[in-house]
This record gives sequence, C-alpha cells and structure tokens, in this order.
Amino acid sequence: MHDSRGHGPFSITPIGHIISDYPDKFGVPRQPDLAPAAHARLLLAHPFDDPLTVRGLEDFSHLWLSFIFHQSPERWSPLVRPPRLGGNRKVGVFASRSTHRPNRLGLSLVALSGIETGPGVTLHLAGCDLVSGTPVVDIKPYLPWAEAIPSAQAGFAPQPPETVAVVFSPEAHGVLSLRQDGASLRALIEQVLGQDPRPAYQRGGQAERLYGVRLRNVDVRFRALTAAENDATTLEVVAIEPEDRK
Repeated sequence: MHDSRGHGPFSITPIGHIISDYPDKFGVPRQPDLAPAAHARLLLAHPFDDPLTVRGLEDFSHLWLSFIFHQSPERWSPLVRPPRLGGNRKVGVFASRSTHRPNRLGLSLVALSGIETGPGVTLHLAGCDLVSGTPVVDIKPYLPWAEAIPSAQAGFAPQPPETVAVVFSPEAHGVLSLRQDGASLRALIEQVLGQDPRPAYQRGGQAERLYGVRLRNVDVRFRALTAAENDATTLEVVAIEPEDRK
C-alpha cells in the first residue's frame, strides 16, 4: 500500500538486456567510454521491441541507459570504498558510483552506432561498460547542450584515471594474428587492462601473480612486470586462451 507521500514501492520491468564483450564483471571499466573498442548490443524485449519505440533515435549519437546491477548483492551499506581512492577511504554510497546501492540502479552513457529492426529491435552500442545479461530499464537520448557542464566539480575524481602500459608476450601476439577480430580484440585488451583492473590492495604485491579476465570469447591471462623489468607499472598479457565453457 502506498502512503500519502508517494514513498511506496515501485515495480520496474526491464525493457531489454545487454550482450557485450564482458562475460564477467571483473575487468569492466568503472566508467563508460574508457574502452571505446568495447561493443555491445541492446536487445529490446516484447512489447518494447516495436520499431515505433525507437523512431527518431537514429538522429542521436549517444544514449543514457538506466540499468540494474544484477550481479551485485541486494545488501547495501551507507559507506563504500571507491577504488579511485585506493580502496581505503570511505565515502557515502550516494557520493559514489558503487554497484552496492539500495536499488542497484546504474546509469551509463554509451555511443549509438546503429539500430537494427525487423524482427524486433537491436541497438548497437560502443564504449559500453555493461556485463552481458545486464537488464536495461530505460533509454534516453543524450543532450550535450543540457548535460555537458565543463565547469562542474567532480569531487574525488576530478580527472580521468591514469592508465598503465600493456605489452603482449610472443604467444599472445601469435593468437591475435590468427584471429579475424585480432585488431579489435587487441585494442579491447589494451583499453581494459590499461585501467589496471587488479584490486587496489593487490597492486604492488607479488609480481609473478597471474590474473585472468574474460573478454569477448577468450580468457586473457596477465601479470604485472617487476620493477626490475620496468620502472613504471606495466601489465603483460602472457596468454590468450579460448573461453572455458565446461
């Protein structure tokens, strides 16, 4: 039952779901467009897959997607530890973009690269930062004259995150050279690993430790080079293996 202040529960029905280069949430850039080589499709669900729902959308270059962090637990906390602050300092959940939110709602700005209709409706997206299977609950066109505010303050994240260098082992080079999508996959790997997806508390730890991230249909194994091998932080891709579907 709704109270007189309109604070009762609301029901949200997903209008579609995402199919993307990110099978898992580990490695997904923390903001959209940090990996422009990441492509995705938004498949609208019935009855929202009527071509009439997207009439005129082709005239816009970017879209706001409202979605649900479906892989995050329903529990939430008033304080969170943003990775941008090294995972140590706490801020209020509403002062962050943490996935652990009261309603698990997210907002992402993506580039619209194409619209496919008949049967159904599929939106082709670039720079997407959403995991495959993510339920989308709304779409709105981006209006740069109203929503781009260069003078806005960005709190503890005033600048884009610094990136690290990414190099490839001879074995990884060989795999990429044999793939039809080798160039775009290489760009995707460089952009994703360039954000250094390792947990903040593990950076500077064991140099030989191997990490794995699933991108597109492969498992990418990488490690941090030791200081003796390289003064700056560099991640080396040591293997690119077919995705294990067992």
